[in-house]
Formats: sequence, structure tokens, C-alpha cells
Amino acid sequence: MSRLHHSNVIRAFLLLCIVCTLLPALSQAAQVVKDQEGIPSPGSGEGLAVHQGKQGEILYLTLSAEGRPLSVVGTFRDRRIPFFIVREGEFAALLGIDMADEAEIGELTAKVSYVDNVQHRRFRIAVIPEHFREQSLTLPKEKVDPDAAALQRIALEQEKVKTIFAAFTPQRLWIQGFILPVEGMPTGAFGRKRILNGQPRNQHSGEDISAPLGTPVKATNTGIVKMVDDHFFSGLGVILDHGLGLYTMYFHLDSAKVKEGERVDRDQIIGTVGKSGRATGPHLHWGAWLNGSRVDPFSLTKLPIDSQTP
Repeated sequence: MSRLHHSNVIRAFLLLCIVCTLLPALSQAAQVVKDQEGIPSPGSGEGLAVHQGKQGEILYLTLSAEGRPLSVVGTFRDRRIPFFIVREGEFAALLGIDMADEAEIGELTAKVSYVDNVQHRRFRIAVIPEHFREQSLTLPKEKVDPDAAALQRIALEQEKVKTIFAAFTPQRLWIQGFILPVEGMPTGAFGRKRILNGQPRNQHSGEDISAPLGTPVKATNTGIVKMVDDHFFSGLGVILDHGLGLYTMYFHLDSAKVKEGERVDRDQIIGTVGKSGRATGPHLHWGAWLNGSRVDPFSLTKLPIDSQTP
């Protein structure tokens, strides 16, 4: 073997050793990027567009379906997502991304049911992580550590709210876009991780809007009043059912202007701003619950809805 050939063989061997040494490190680096991004790339050949939404947001999805389907119902992370007709051959759905949904790409499968057959549509959904701030508050001890009687009351109140959200109104009760319930200053409280008297608590599931005591509070859209009650934490509150699994909540009220079972119109005054319950000052806690997801109510006002035939 010539000296030149021998030298080339050694170089090739050394290069192979270097590549083999680097392969695990390169693989680990790719994994780190994936973890930092929080969203894995969609696999090749999927053939579907990826719809992105942050934790706590609402996505507006549409699909086309020929003829007259009996129903169009989607499923996302074991949650039922009903579609509603927008116009002939076009259906839409509001997909709520819960503020605690894991950041990853998943699928929503929609079942289009006819008298004689069933068709399926698929959507790729990318949940993007949202950075929620922290808030530390100092409150009276009894508001943070309730006694036995208060705990019993709280459990009954929570059970009542769960029962309301477990019900499902199959009709869409609104046809116009959603509006803000009160004129005031939003505090950016949705999803905020709260620390009360040094103790970590659940994330804040609604948005707080600061406004003077007695400021009128309006229904953000047409709906049915499902609850008017005074609760330990949320104070005097109203819950509206807008149909298709969508509810909005108005808490810490000073007064309520509606009764349970009443149908209210968009822009109708349903109460006034107060500081009832566990509140440090007058404000409205505005919340939204969409088919099992806790969503930022401000997402409702950003939906591409003007006036649609129900």
C-alpha cells in the first residue's frame, strides 16, 4: 500500500469516527429545539393545513358539505365540538383551546352524518403555549382559608355550576358578533397564576375589567339566563347559555337585572359592576366556557362573525 493511499484511509477512518461521535449530540440538539418550540413539526404527507391557536383562544373552523347533512359534529381531545350551518353547504364551529391544554399538534375529526352514509373531515390543530403572568395578593384569612361551613357552601356552589355546564342546548341562540360586557379597563387577568397569602392557587379562568361601582353590565350576545346566584368566591353572578356548549359568566356584581330562565338580547343590561364575593375592589369578572374549555372571553369578540343565519 502506498504512503498516500495509507494516509487517505486514516483520514477517512478519523472522519467516520468524528461523525459517529457527533450523531448522538446532533439528535439531542434536535430534541432540544423541539422541546423549546413546544410544537412538533407535522409529519410529511399529512396533506392538511395546520390551524394554530394559543392556550385559551378560540378557533373558527369551517367545512363544506354537499346536500343536507343531519348533523356535523367534531371531536377534539375527547371534547364534543358541534358545527352549525352558516349558509347552504357551509358549516362552522367554535373550537375552544383550554388554557391548560398541552402544547402539541393534534387532530379534530368532524363526522358529517347523512340519512344513508357518514363522511369524515379532519383538521390539524396546533396548540401554541401562552405565557401567563403571576399575581400575588394579600386577602383576609377567611377568604383564602374558608372554615368548614364555608367549604360545604363552596362545594354545593361548584356542583351547581358543573351541572349547568354539563347541560347542552343544541340550538345556536346568537346570530351576530359578540360585544364587550362593560366599559372599563381590562387587567389581563385571564390565565394568571395566583398566589394568595403566599399560597399557590388555580389559574384565573376569566378576565377582570375594572369599572366604577354600579356601571351597567351587558349581555355579550343573545342567550338564556341559567344562573343568578350569590357565591362565596365569585359573589353575585349571572351565567348565560348561548347554545352549542357556549356559556358566559358575569361575577362580583352589585346587582342583577335578570332572572333564571329569562331570554336576554345582545347588549341588554343584565346587572351592574360590584365588588361582591372575594373581590378587592369594584370590577367585573367576565368568563367564557366553551364545550369543556376555559377560554379567554376576549377571543369571542375577535371571531369573524357579523350576521349569520342560525
